[in-house]
Amino acid sequence: MTTLQLILWSSAYLIEFGIVIYFTRATARRVMGALAGGAAAGLWGMGAIALCRDLGWWQIPFASKIFLLLFYLGVSISVTPIYLVTWRLARRFGWRGLAIFTGIVTIIGPPRDYFIAATFPKWMVFAPGLAPIIADGVTYAGIVIVGHAVMRLVAGPASEDGFARSNTVSRADRR
Repeated sequence: MTTLQLILWSSAYLIEFGIVIYFTRATARRVMGALAGGAAAGLWGMGAIALCRDLGWWQIPFASKIFLLLFYLGVSISVTPIYLVTWRLARRFGWRGLAIFTGIVTIIGPPRDYFIAATFPKWMVFAPGLAPIIADGVTYAGIVIVGHAVMRLVAGPASEDGFARSNTVSRADRR
């Protein structure tokens, strides 16, 4: 992965974040919580990458420390929209909705990464066997759980949060 590809990838996710903010009607407090969750999940992801690289389960080449920093920022930005979605899921369906979402992400994540690794072998290489697949799934589950937990710590529980804008007119506004 080149620095330009990484910057373009991160920029696309930043645009997605703006779109998700709009459609979830997130408050500024919730957006800040999602950003904090993204930063924490980015650390989780980078830790998983380093651990699994040391165990020989996968390899992601980092050209320099600047590239490593850009990669961390890219990971953090790319997962941040997830936490606005998990906020809405937790608000509507409680912990069960969050658990189902985490399970789906855990199942979908590894095939996605294997597809990307097959398409762009210079970006990522997986070792054979079940261990890399399981580690990738656990990494995805951790990204959802850690990021959502940090967002909840920063912005509070979903059930106590309002929306930034409303499409309905309140009774007080009708008078």
